[in-house]
Amino acid sequence: METQLDPMKDDLPLMANTSYMLVKHYILDLDVDFKSKVIEGVIVLFFETGSRYRKTSSTGKEDCQSQFDETCKMTASEPCHIPVTNVSACSSKKEYNDFAVCGKGEEDTSDKSGNHSNKEQASGISSSKDCCDIENHGNKDFLLVLDCCDLSVLKVEEVDVAAVSGIEKFTRSAKLTDVSKELENLRNQIIHELVTLPADRWKEQLYYFTRCSQAPGCGELQFTTGTWSLEIKKSGIQTPTDFPHAIRIWYKTKPEGRSVTWTTDQSGRPCVYTMGSPINNRALFPCQEPPVALSTWQASVRTAAGFVVLMSGENSAEPVQLQEGILSWYYYVTMPMPASTFTIAVGCWQEVKKQSFTAATQTNTEFSLPSSQANFRWHEEICGHVEYPCRFQNPAARLQAVIPYRVFAPWCLVEHCEERLLHLIPECLSAAYTTLGTHPFSRLDVLIVPSNFSSLGMASPHIIFLSQSVLPGGSHLCGTRLCHEIAHAWFGLAIGARDWTEEWISEGFATFLEDIFWARAQQLSHDEVKGQQELKALLRWRRLRDEVQNSEEDLQVLR
Repeated sequence: METQLDPMKDDLPLMANTSYMLVKHYILDLDVDFKSKVIEGVIVLFFETGSRYRKTSSTGKEDCQSQFDETCKMTASEPCHIPVTNVSACSSKKEYNDFAVCGKGEEDTSDKSGNHSNKEQASGISSSKDCCDIENHGNKDFLLVLDCCDLSVLKVEEVDVAAVSGIEKFTRSAKLTDVSKELENLRNQIIHELVTLPADRWKEQLYYFTRCSQAPGCGELQFTTGTWSLEIKKSGIQTPTDFPHAIRIWYKTKPEGRSVTWTTDQSGRPCVYTMGSPINNRALFPCQEPPVALSTWQASVRTAAGFVVLMSGENSAEPVQLQEGILSWYYYVTMPMPASTFTIAVGCWQEVKKQSFTAATQTNTEFSLPSSQANFRWHEEICGHVEYPCRFQNPAARLQAVIPYRVFAPWCLVEHCEERLLHLIPECLSAAYTTLGTHPFSRLDVLIVPSNFSSLGMASPHIIFLSQSVLPGGSHLCGTRLCHEIAHAWFGLAIGARDWTEEWISEGFATFLEDIFWARAQQLSHDEVKGQQELKALLRWRRLRDEVQNSEEDLQVLR
């Protein structure tokens, strides 16, 4: 019996078995078709063996077998199928294009029947479909489970990364043999070496990720699609260690998919953008949704000329013309982030520029640093996160009060943005730098999204969505909302909740910091800051009191 869930009321089911297989890198190669309202293409996923299986193996239980427990099956899956078409047929409209690399021990908390609580679902630490039951040494094949919804999956195959020219540098083996077991182990070894390259080799890493994503397939994989998941297995493979660590998936979105919104902007032109909620990105690409599943990504997106592709990415992408009327945009991210933070917006956006906006304007927004903050900024930063090209350890980044930024909007709102938004961005960025130091991200795009956007703003890596509603509200509403979203670069993105039940902490920090940032951006006196904070505290208290008085009791409990 299939469980019917309402994303607006029920907890989002997190199906991915991240404890056994963890995505470390995604490469997306997509086409955006506004006529059919479909995003179609290929995604290649690169995996590492998850923490639970590594921990189990280290205790000597090497015979971990897959166990598909029907008692914890939340959705009725469709029959497993493998399309008979070959690789070229499936991708008849696709050509793999070279990406231009720009310069630059969880414990099992399930009960004996395999069921998990809402908290466990939110964290993703223990999937509702753990497919490697340590206690039951059966003979079933290992099942990889990805979060997936409202997608048409066409084909899944293993990628032969060993066929990539020059990949030998990532192997310790002296030679290849014809023994298939050794060849499978070699492929997984190559992926392990690639995903664990040191941070100073990030350009080389992206280059070889791209080369591997273009490698030929070496066997189709069986898959089953359900309401909330994509399940993949390889016949005869019973452990995560032996499961292919690089897989390619052909798929396309559905017009009714809830991860993206197809609409028109305020100028009446078609556009599409990611909502971020209520089901995150699982209806945009197969992924691992739990926030503990941190990964990097590269994406190449093709669309008709006249459209601009904005995305979470460290580079300010410039379009490349592939053929007449078709442009390609390429972005990449080297900071490991949850897949839910991946953001894309495609539309006829106009960049907002002001010729008279000079460096002198930005100079006026620089603030003197308190001595205590100045001291911390100059000493060697020590970070405890996984290795990546971190800006906190970059001396040049620590001096950058205002990171490069751009503003985009529908053409009918360009003048409003120029008058009310453009001059606020350097002021707010500089105020944030004065308060917290180094900006976590190297650049920022700000987009005024269509009128059906359900929030005042949303922050993602390198890009902020703002509602048009902030523009008529004067500099105060626009400035405070901008400060709130900028604060999420530190709290919510660079530092995030381990699971969705703690997401309120990020909002709390952003709400607290928006007042501090905005007061500094305005250069208010001490008394003015105090009066403003007291007034806001009173208004927020009254709003909270009214919500508690008028909300049902079950809505007041954090799950």
